[in-house]
Amino acid sequence: MSRARIWWEIGIVLALGLGQSAVYAVVQLAYRLTDETPLGDQTATLNPSRSDREFFDLIYQLLSIGFGIVPVLLVCYLLWQPRTPHLADLGLDGTRPGRDVGRGALLVLAIGIPGLGLYLLGRTLGWFVAVDPAGLDAHWWTVPILLLSAARASIQEEFVVLGYLFARLRQLGWGPWPIIVATSLLRATYHLYQGPGAFIGNFAMGLLFGWLFARTGRLLPFLVAHFLIDATVFVGSPWAAATWPSLFGLPG
Repeated sequence: MSRARIWWEIGIVLALGLGQSAVYAVVQLAYRLTDETPLGDQTATLNPSRSDREFFDLIYQLLSIGFGIVPVLLVCYLLWQPRTPHLADLGLDGTRPGRDVGRGALLVLAIGIPGLGLYLLGRTLGWFVAVDPAGLDAHWWTVPILLLSAARASIQEEFVVLGYLFARLRQLGWGPWPIIVATSLLRATYHLYQGPGAFIGNFAMGLLFGWLFARTGRLLPFLVAHFLIDATVFVGSPWAAATWPSLFGLPG
């Protein structure tokens, strides 16, 4: 495949998902910074309700999650190999799942605790907007939808940012650290809608994930870690806000 074709392919994949999100995040940050309301008094809702009618809200949520996975299906198609393991180029070979899941759980401690500390510090300094991870009303399906949303975020981001981009940028002759820095910048940029603090935190997370992925070539630990972090935040946020309203409560 020619270099020009690879670049076009990368551009199309990103335009269908995370690259599009990065552009919107930059514009949204500019909007927030030029708004009369201080950044620290603004709120970002990650999983908003999409209808005031419960049945249609559920349908919209499922459609959003389903269509969010389409870029992942595309990169699986593009990197599929006829020989097994079919998705080896993405870092998935189906071996050692137990060890990979365990490593993912350990990553939660390495990322989750410092990330929480950065968020609390950033809220104090006005670097973060107040993040409302679960804007859904309380329905029987709320927790399952939040867990599916966490899975969608994990799969979409790690398949594209780690698996796909590492594979294609290597084909273009990039070395490990240029790839790690570039993918970390992308990861940080599409979180800018949460404020400059989110850029710092996600850039650091990207450097760690990228460095470890470059060393191991295994994607599953990062899928597990990302899912566990998001699932904990999405499902646990109402309890945290009720228990420590001064820390996790939203602006009045």
